[in-house]
Amino acid sequence: MKRLGDLWRRVVSFDNLLLAFRKARRGKRRKAQVAAFELHLEKELLALQRDLLSVDYQPGEYRLFSIYERKPRIIAAAQFRNRVVHHALLNVIEPAINCRFIFDSYACRAGKGVHAAVSRYQSWAGQYAYALKMDIARYFPSIDHDLLKDKLRRLIKDPEVLALLEKIIDYGPPMLEDELVVYFPGDDLLTPFERRTGLPIGNLTSQFFANLYLNDFDHWIKEELRAGPYF
Repeated sequence: MKRLGDLWRRVVSFDNLLLAFRKARRGKRRKAQVAAFELHLEKELLALQRDLLSVDYQPGEYRLFSIYERKPRIIAAAQFRNRVVHHALLNVIEPAINCRFIFDSYACRAGKGVHAAVSRYQSWAGQYAYALKMDIARYFPSIDHDLLKDKLRRLIKDPEVLALLEKIIDYGPPMLEDELVVYFPGDDLLTPFERRTGLPIGNLTSQFFANLYLNDFDHWIKEELRAGPYF
């Protein structure tokens, strides 16, 4: 499969950064960070562009807060400037990679989502007597950084884009370091500390990475196990 290249120029273009700002601003225009950024918009975008081009860009601190919908979770909210960078990256790389996901992958994808998933499920419900519901325990905290980076390298050959993606992956908020240690069959006492794991819930990039991380598994279910009604 041909890897994607010639991406960096498009990621750091002023037009793409401006589009990323507009997407990041949606629904948040009254936030102080957004208003301050917009007040000096051209200056802020040019400064961000310079940081990206000179490799001086560093992700900022996260704001952590808890939600209790369905189950308690800690959300990590990136600074507005960082959200602009996340949108700028995904504006360029997501369309080319999104088409490689299986059709029935519904989380955080344009034209998909909960309502489309429910509709798909209902169309199958009358054909089958049983359904198997599976979940990955502590999915976001368990995502292995090295495995995720390897998946990105198999899709993207642009070194600057890969470096920026890896910087975002590695720069996790403190709560990820403090997560309860999880052991799997075959682990010894030190195994969980040998490799970095965990992505912040709340990052736009984390949603995309989460879909990519299980994409090979989805294709295995569909193409090797030949499970038709799977989503």
